[in-house]
Amino acid sequence: MKSIKYILLLFLTVSCNTTKDTLNTTHNAKAIKVLDTDFSKGRLTLGHKVTLEDLEKFHGHLCDGLIQGFLGIQEGLKLLYPSGIIDRTNTRIISNSSPCLTDVAIYITGGRYQYNSFYVDDSIQDAFYILQRKDNNKTVKIKLKKGVKPLEIDELGAKAVKGELSPCDLDKLKNLEDKFSGKLLSSNPKIIFEVTEISNFDWKPQLRNDYTKIDILNKNKSKCQ
Repeated sequence: MKSIKYILLLFLTVSCNTTKDTLNTTHNAKAIKVLDTDFSKGRLTLGHKVTLEDLEKFHGHLCDGLIQGFLGIQEGLKLLYPSGIIDRTNTRIISNSSPCLTDVAIYITGGRYQYNSFYVDDSIQDAFYILQRKDNNKTVKIKLKKGVKPLEIDELGAKAVKGELSPCDLDKLKNLEDKFSGKLLSSNPKIIFEVTEISNFDWKPQLRNDYTKIDILNKNKSKCQ
């Protein structure tokens, strides 16, 4: 298997059409170990490795948001589970409403609203996830450090949500996000993410079903000519 360093260098130079294949070759190196019950009424003995490739199949595509969520939650889980194996029956999470981040949160933690282990809240302060270990209530918030994400991505992204980007500008946004994905994968997560413990966190589930799924708004946009 090619070294991760070489793969990441390739990632920054390859065309958009090969981004998915290039990133997927890292899935064995970027994995989160989780523990589940071994059948419908079973014991907590079944281990899995969750990878970026797994998340892509669940979410529908590989993108910077998916990678941000994966790597960010990995950093948070390290603090909650120092042994390195995450008990999915003992973990719950709050996410902002990003389609990418919510899918990562659900898939990795196994959190679900109906079991009081997941909800969405765009009002959480200065974080994209709040992650809690239920047995001891240890809670952390996870955010990107300032200056890590290029401002142009958010600026163009906001216009894309409003339908204001031309087909060629939409491709420009994808290229920027792909490069940011490479930065996330090739950097030390300690300089990308800030994980802070929260004391006495009050878990207050909110139920909403009117968030906009922004990753499908431009699905019928014509190609750049």
